[in-house]
Amino acid sequence: MQDSFDITTLIFIVLAIFVIWRLRSVLGQKTGGEQNPFDSLPRRDAFRPGNVSAEQDNVVPLPGMNGGPAAAEVPAAERWKGIAEPGTAMARNLDEIARLEPSFDANVFLEGAKAAYEMIVTAFAQGDRRTLKDLLSKDVYDGFERAITERERRGEKVETTFVSIDKAEIAGTEMSGKTAQIVVRFLSKLITATRDASGAVVDGSPDTVADVTDVWTFARSLGSRDPNWQLVATESGQ
Repeated sequence: MQDSFDITTLIFIVLAIFVIWRLRSVLGQKTGGEQNPFDSLPRRDAFRPGNVSAEQDNVVPLPGMNGGPAAAEVPAAERWKGIAEPGTAMARNLDEIARLEPSFDANVFLEGAKAAYEMIVTAFAQGDRRTLKDLLSKDVYDGFERAITERERRGEKVETTFVSIDKAEIAGTEMSGKTAQIVVRFLSKLITATRDASGAVVDGSPDTVADVTDVWTFARSLGSRDPNWQLVATESGQ
């Protein structure tokens, strides 16, 4: 009887382990649909609420390890090649970011910034408040939300198509304690049109490609568990 009981128990244990393994294999898998905005957040559509100064103090997650050497391990003369000149304030701030976040890679950050730019512009055009709330600081979100609400009140809809993001470059950096700010200048081509409730175009053109320059500031508290950078300021630039 004891032997029979032990065998039965063993069978149930094996079955339980198998069931748990199957559940983990399904529930524990990443499907690609997880929200990870600025790690390489892809997507696409328009915006232009009131400007906020780019001099102010998500999303853009700080880039993770990409298999290359940490920025601190690269010779100073080569560390920010194509990004910032050695000895400049921008280079010193980037050095400090890399000191606090050894996995930081400026080029990977810019790729994430481009993806976030497209995602935010698209979310604004679609009135997607939920996506915007995760990627914007409170002040910037409030401005976007007011613009969306006013557009909805008028019965207007925005149609925007990204043709290309021709360039994204770091235009400035600032450190305040452990809070980092990175200013990014975007040069893009968009097709955008706003239609009223009757479908008539009241702004832009559905047939014209427009050159657009935007200057956005992203911020993050370095060393925090949240990897996302937030958009904290926007302005049009030349």
